[in-house]
Order: sequence, then structure tokens, then C-alpha cells
Amino acid sequence: MFLLFTGDPASRTTEVVDNVMIYIVAISVLLLIGVTVTMVYFVFKYHRNKGHKPVDIHGNVWLEILWIGIPTILVMTMFYYGYMGFRVIRDIPDNVFEVNATARMWNWQFNYDNGKITDTLYIPLDPPTLLHLSSVDVNHSFYVPAFRVKEDVIAGRENYLILQPAKTGDYDVACAEYCGLNHSMMYTKVKVLTPEKFNLWYSDTSSVSAAKATKAGL
Repeated sequence: MFLLFTGDPASRTTEVVDNVMIYIVAISVLLLIGVTVTMVYFVFKYHRNKGHKPVDIHGNVWLEILWIGIPTILVMTMFYYGYMGFRVIRDIPDNVFEVNATARMWNWQFNYDNGKITDTLYIPLDPPTLLHLSSVDVNHSFYVPAFRVKEDVIAGRENYLILQPAKTGDYDVACAEYCGLNHSMMYTKVKVLTPEKFNLWYSDTSSVSAAKATKAGL
């Protein structure tokens, strides 16, 4: 897949989603310019003062092929790059680190296989994290703007989301589905740690491990 993103992406999905968006916007801008220029040209060419009379075109096979073929090709390329980006977001890689995320009005809870429970999501820089999403009440949506990923958390059904960070740091997590009175306050953080720091945090199963990690600047 071609690359247009030139910044410093927070995750692999950031790059993929931004590239698809830039591609679609670029095509839209080119079409807008083409249509606008053509319209302005026709306004002057067929102005009534010049005496030109427009003539209807009938049975022009090549013209019909062009106005059907070109939009079809453009739409198919958009679909192709969008689908390739979708595969990156939805295909589960090998050797993922798994975390269970539970949504409720109006907070998040993250459960790890070793028994740790936090309200802030700690994940390693590598490998990718497979997040199992579930809700105990109404519908929510797990959204990480910096990663360009969002997945609905449906009551009564488990969903999943793959997080593939490209660098360490703290990133906002929001609920992107209206879920009641305090929906706007349903925020938390995803903290991406180096494998060494994450293993240190993960191996500490004491009740104050989350507080220690916070004080240590993890």
C-alpha cells in the first residue's frame, strides 16, 4: 500500500487510516477542481452573447464508457485501499498480548490474565495488544483518537480491537457512543510502555502496583 503520511504516527493504524483519508480527499479535490473549471469554461464558451447554441449528444459510446469507467475505477481504488487498511485494523496478528476491557456507566475497567485490574490501560510497545471488549449495561464505544481506531462495545456481545502502537506515551481513550448522563466524562488513558517497563509493571501484582506505576512516571 502506498504511503502519504509523513509525520510521526502513534500507531501503525494511524498511518494506515490517515493515508486512506488523504487519498480520498485528494481525489475529491481533483474532481472538484475539474468540475469547477469545466463549468466556468462552459459559462464563457456558451454565453448567449457569443451566439453559440449547445447541441445534445446522442449515442456517443466512448463518452459513455468514459463517464462510467473513470468513476468506477476511482471508487474501486478507494475501496481497495480502504479494505487494505481495514485488514490491518481487524486481522489479528500472531503472539498478541490479550486484555479484557469492560465498559460501564461511566468508566472503563481493564482485566489482565495475571489478575491485575486497573482503570487505566497499560500495554507494551511490542507485541500488539488484543483488546476484548464487553459492556455490563448500555452500548459504549472504545475510541483512541491518536491511534485512529474506534470499536463499539455492545451490551450482551463481545467485540475486539487491536492496538498496534508505534511509540511509547500516554494517549486519551474516550467513549464515542452516547451512553447517558456522564457520557462526556467517560475518559481514561492508554499508557504504552517499553517491553522492559511493562514487564516490570505487569509482574508486580500487589494491590498498589497501579499507584507505583503512576508515581514512577510509567
